[in-house]
Formats: sequence, C-alpha cells, structure tokens
Amino acid sequence: MKSDNYKWIALSNTTLGILMAVINQSIVIIALPAIFRGIHLNPLTPSNTSYLLWMLLGFMVVLAVIVVSLGRVGDMFGRVRMYNLGFAVFTVGSILLSVTWMTGSNGALWLIVMRVVQGIGAAFLFANSSAILTDAFPAEQRGLALGINMVAAIAGSFIGLVLGGVLAPVSWRLVFLVSVPFGLFGTVWAYMKLEERGVRSPARIDWLGNVTFGVGLIAVLVGITYGILPYGGHTMGWTAPGVIAALVGGALMLVVFVFVERRVEYPMFRLQLFRIRAFSGGSVAAFLAALSRGGLMFMLILWLQGIWLPEHGYSFADTPLWAGIYMLPLSVGFLVVGPFAGRLADHFGARPFATGGMILSAIGFLLLIALPVSFSYWEFGLVIFLIGSAMGLFAAPNQTGIMNSLPPDARGAGAGMAATFQNAASVLSIGVFFSLVIVGLSSTLPGVLYHGLVSHGVPVAAATQVSHLPPVGSLFASFLGYNPIGTLLAPTLPHLSHATATYLTGHRFFPTLVSKPFGSGIHTVFYFAAGCCLVAAVASWMRGGKYYHAEDTVEPVETNELVEVA
Repeated sequence: MKSDNYKWIALSNTTLGILMAVINQSIVIIALPAIFRGIHLNPLTPSNTSYLLWMLLGFMVVLAVIVVSLGRVGDMFGRVRMYNLGFAVFTVGSILLSVTWMTGSNGALWLIVMRVVQGIGAAFLFANSSAILTDAFPAEQRGLALGINMVAAIAGSFIGLVLGGVLAPVSWRLVFLVSVPFGLFGTVWAYMKLEERGVRSPARIDWLGNVTFGVGLIAVLVGITYGILPYGGHTMGWTAPGVIAALVGGALMLVVFVFVERRVEYPMFRLQLFRIRAFSGGSVAAFLAALSRGGLMFMLILWLQGIWLPEHGYSFADTPLWAGIYMLPLSVGFLVVGPFAGRLADHFGARPFATGGMILSAIGFLLLIALPVSFSYWEFGLVIFLIGSAMGLFAAPNQTGIMNSLPPDARGAGAGMAATFQNAASVLSIGVFFSLVIVGLSSTLPGVLYHGLVSHGVPVAAATQVSHLPPVGSLFASFLGYNPIGTLLAPTLPHLSHATATYLTGHRFFPTLVSKPFGSGIHTVFYFAAGCCLVAAVASWMRGGKYYHAEDTVEPVETNELVEVA
C-alpha cells in the first residue's frame, strides 16, 4: 500500500528544487554590477553588452529550448530519475560558478557557460516536478500541491532580487555559492526518498524533432535577444540582417518541426494533446500570462531604479537592493493567494479562478497606467500586490487544470510543453517590453536630454553626442545601478564646474528629465500586457468545466477521453 506521507515528501523536495532554480534565474539581475566588477569587466562598454545580455537571458533561453525534450525523456525513462539528475547537474553548475578563477571576457564566457549548465539542470527540474506531483497526489488534492509548487516558482523570482542585493555587496561569489548546500541536500534527499510512481511510455528518442525544435527556438530567441541592441544608426537591431535571418530562419525551422512531429512514430512534442480542450486552453492562457508577466519585473525595476528611488534620495548604487525590497508586495501577493487558489481549484475547477485571475491582472496593469511616474508608494504597493495576487489566482489553478487533463503516460511531455510555452513567452516578453520602452524613449528623449544638458552648461558638442546615443545605454545603466548621466557624460564631467557636475550626476536631474519619455514608453507596455491578460482570460474560459483524465487507463493519447466532474 502506498504511504500517504510520500506525497508530502514529493511536494517538499520538488518545491525546494523549483524554488532554488527560479531564485537563481533572477538572483543575478541585482548582482550583475558586483559580478562584473569581480571579474574586472565593465558591462556598459558596448563590446561587453552581449555578455550582459547572455548573463541575464542565457539561463532562460536554454530552459525554454530543452524543457519539453526532457519532459518527454522523463515519460520514457522515469520522471524521478530525470528530476534527480537535474538536481545534481544544477548543483554542479552552482559550484563551478562560485569557483570562477578567470577575469575579463574569459571570465564572462565561463560564467555564461556555467549559467547554461544551471539552465540545463533547471530544465530537468521544471520538466518533471509537476508530473511527479501529479503522480504522487490524488486528483482531488493536486491543486493544493501544484499551487504551492507554482507559487514557489513565481515568488522565487522576486525572492532572488532581494537575496542578490543582500549577498552581492558581501561577495559576488556568494550569489552562486548560496545554492550549493541546498543543492547538495536536495540531491541526496531526492535520490534517497523519491519513488517512480508514474506510467512510463517506452519509445525511441525523436532526434529529428529535437534538432529542428532546438535550432528553431534558439534562433528565434537569439533574434529577440539581439533585436533590443542598437544596430548601425538605429536604436534597436530589429532591422539587422542577422536578427532578421535568425527570426525568419527560426520560424521556418519551427514549421518544419511541426511537419516532422505529425509524421514520426514517437514525437517529442505530442501534438495530439492539443485535442484535449482543457490542455490547449490552459497552455494558451499560460503562454499569454507569461507574455504579460515575463518583462514586468524588468520594467518595474527600471521605473524604481531610474526614476522613483533617485527622486526619493537613494543613490544609484543603492537602488538595485531597494528596488527588490520595494517590489516585495508583488511576491507577497503570489505567496498569499496561490496555495488557496490551488486548493479551491480542487473543488470547483480551474476555469473560474484562472479566468478571474487574468481579468484582475488586466485591471492591475491599467491601474499602473493611471499612476503618475512619481507615485505615492502605498498606491504602487497596493497595485503590484493586486497584480501578484491575480497572477497567483491564475497560476496554480491553470497548472492544475493542465495536469489533470493529461493521460498518465503523457504527464512529463505535457508538463514540458506547458513549461516551454511559459519560458519562451518570458524571453519574448522581455524583448517586446524593452522594444516598446525604447521606442517611447527614442521619440522624445534625445531632444529632452539635449536641451536639459545645454541649459545646465554642457557644451553643445557633448550634449549632441550624448543625446544621440541609443536609449538602451541609459536603460542598462539604470538597471545596473549606475548613474546614467555619470556614465554617458564621463569624458565631459571633469571639464565642468564642480557645482554643475554635482547637480547633473545628482539624484534629481536624470529622473526628472526622463520621467515623461519613460512614462510614454512604459504605458504602451502596460496596455500590451493588459491586452495579453484579457485574451488569456478568454482562452482560459474556453477550457471548459472541471475535467480530469481517467486514472484507470493508459491507452495512447488519441483514444483517451476526459472525465467531466459535475
């Protein structure tokens, strides 16, 4: 007889694994200045910008690309076996990151490669944790379990911000070393206690599908990543031949992938699962929710670090840590609502909570638009708490609905497919959000910056040069806790009077100057995010009523039917 205690062992271990992986996904955001200082590399030097981007996004790109393959492999060879391997790989990556001995560009490349190793380990964890929980918990308790797991996954990204801000000033190596004891403990615990309770589906590995999917998605995500960088005389790189080739070539390769998957005997991407309305509706909703949420953290950090915190007396060097602290209401909203929403979904189904969560999220984004750029913090805190709560209301029920709809032999593949949609959407979201903000800045910032500098004694030639620099430089400077004016005007400042230089690099000049251009761009971002949430609400509603897949059958997906619960 199966022990009832096992399900809690599975829940606690998978929650630790997912929390650790997601914290490490975001912990470098705040710690990047300390990391680059530690390896003696200036991240704002144009030639080093690609290192900065890949340090941020390399983990997310590899996670998005391989998670679906590893979910399918888990169905074939055992979900626990693959999950345990992921814990070990992630821990090894964390150790190798913390003992980096190289500096300069070599050090940056080493860190990027080891972040990719971490991403591979995280993909093993993400691809199989939901399936392990679904195998361990009865259908009427999965919402609670998946709710706790999903809240850990989403809240971990915000916990990582604060943790990175606390550890990086002590030592940048601690940012990576902090995961090692948890990784070692979790790996040993997983190997000792987790049990294979899922249904395996022996099959051959779909090599052609893996290659076409991997190449196609990598090309698209790399194109998106480089699209936000300047190219030639343009503020962004969307017209660069390499970016266009990557996006078009990647899209064509994904079309070939779909063609392949419809014809191979054992497909990696089980397209038949989309015949299950609860799975397809939940997956589309998850993609759109991630598209609205993925870049939100970056936008709010830019808002706080570039404008609000300096205007309220914080030095630019201190803004990364305080931005993480001031965003805590967003994380608290997830933590408070998520588990309850998952438990309620066990009783009433996913549709009312997932749909309601997306509608409330759209309202939250519209309220952000209504806030002035220099807001009162209590208003900002309430709005992001609402958005966090709404996302928590959506996330756990939606994942529960997806997993309950899957046949036992396809849970790993289905969980991997859902995770792929979410992670790919997060990278896409960052590209879209940054592009929209840069477009907003490009239209007004050069003129505002030029007149503001000239009016305070900066020579016309220097003001012209600075005003024509790509806005992404100012964004990255604020994001990394550098004074944008101090960075952009560095060669000119020694030739200005002390009073003028002090004012230009003080707390108020740049935030006051950039408030209106930034507000224009970020409002467009929030309108886009609200629209994504409303479409996600429609997709969520179309999933149907409360469904779960019949537990007593393991027939092929094509012949499985869903059981509807009144």
